[in-house]
Amino acid sequence: MSVTAQSVWNNCLEFIKDNIQPQAYKTWFEPIIAVKLSDNALSIQVPSKFFYEWLEEHYVKILKVSLTKELGETAKLVYIIKMENTYGNKQPFTEKIPSSNRTAVKSQDVDIPFNNKSPELRNPFVIPGIRNVKIESQLNPNYSFENFLEGDSNRLARSAGLAVAAKPGGTSFNPLLIFGGVGLGKTHLAHAIGVDIKDKYPEKTVLYISAEKFTQQYIDAVKKNNRNDFIHFYQIIDVLIIDDVQFLSGKAGTQDVFFHIFNHLHQSGKQVILTSDKAPVDMQDIEQRLLSRFKWGLSAELQNPDFETRVSILKNKLYRDGVEMPEDIIEYVAKNIKTNVRELEGAIISLIAQSSFNKKEITIDLARIIVEKFVKNTKREVSIDYIQKVVSDYFQMDVDTLQSKTRKRHIVQARQLAMFFAKKFTKASLASIGSQIGKRDHATVLHACKTVDNLSSTDKQFRKYVEDITKKLSI
Repeated sequence: MSVTAQSVWNNCLEFIKDNIQPQAYKTWFEPIIAVKLSDNALSIQVPSKFFYEWLEEHYVKILKVSLTKELGETAKLVYIIKMENTYGNKQPFTEKIPSSNRTAVKSQDVDIPFNNKSPELRNPFVIPGIRNVKIESQLNPNYSFENFLEGDSNRLARSAGLAVAAKPGGTSFNPLLIFGGVGLGKTHLAHAIGVDIKDKYPEKTVLYISAEKFTQQYIDAVKKNNRNDFIHFYQIIDVLIIDDVQFLSGKAGTQDVFFHIFNHLHQSGKQVILTSDKAPVDMQDIEQRLLSRFKWGLSAELQNPDFETRVSILKNKLYRDGVEMPEDIIEYVAKNIKTNVRELEGAIISLIAQSSFNKKEITIDLARIIVEKFVKNTKREVSIDYIQKVVSDYFQMDVDTLQSKTRKRHIVQARQLAMFFAKKFTKASLASIGSQIGKRDHATVLHACKTVDNLSSTDKQFRKYVEDITKKLSI
């Protein structure tokens, strides 16, 4: 195998890995083998004809972008299909490739030229302040509003995103902070807003970047003594999207520089979009002046999707992928994988892959095997409703009593324990926990958690309550 081919493919894989879900990467890209590089054409070997068709249907855009970055606008991609035994004498086949600029060649090679316009320039961090340079947005076009299905769990965030996309910098949602647990679609929604803005306002400069990468760029800028250039570059952005802003926690220098960038953008009517795994009130080691600015706009929470939304997500994905699946299997997957959208889609990809590679029909038994693997490998996150039921049953009261306004000591303690375990076992914000447990505010939840910690260390009976309920929730 050519070292050059492998190095080009490795660089492509790095880009692809950053832009798709881990399970999809593992299923569809890890089995690919780089074979050779010749005349600006990279040849890759894929396991089957189905594999090639799936890549062409779902990942041709990202393959094009990654390879064009490496080899330029004349890049070509050649698929070498490892013919399966079922084809006997390896008869040639002719593929009908939908796009006019792609043609099939040879019996086992499929040549994909990328004849699009030249790619946008890379972000000019070394020459900031140049306003006429076209900045590459780093957006993933596969993340759109169209495939971000609306449900009770995300309605507010999605609606706010659409409003921002329609009028960036011109709504009261500035900044727009989208927060929630892992795999609920924060990154997807942030990209969707950016993609929609680019479609509606092609002249606007949109940039998506992770907080981690932003921090690293700032560190590099300080080392090279061009901190001011770094700031000036970010101040020319019209729509700045920073993912996982909680990673700025404890990084005083990065927070300081972001504070100045944020102020300039906000005062200039530019749009800032942030994502985080926590609400501003729950963020630790973030300067108060920055937190106060996060609260200027709208903080919209993404919660775990309910059953109906999970079914809709699965049906939408199957429809987009052109795959048919029996209703009972879709419902089985939706009932058993409740954690997040990423796990749901990962399970369905695995199910399709297992069925295709092993030439097995998609049955409820196959679904059960796949789902069991996912559930086993996923740390279970219990719901706030379930926690309230467990605590209520333990103290022999109903949930309404637990949520009531009464100040009776044993009911107050039960309510505080429910809040404590909701914070411990879920990704929900303090405000969300409070609203679901008797419509309290985040300060009440914070007080409840401190009270439980104090009583656990001083009251033997109370400590037993905590231990007993922990066991019930951990089963």
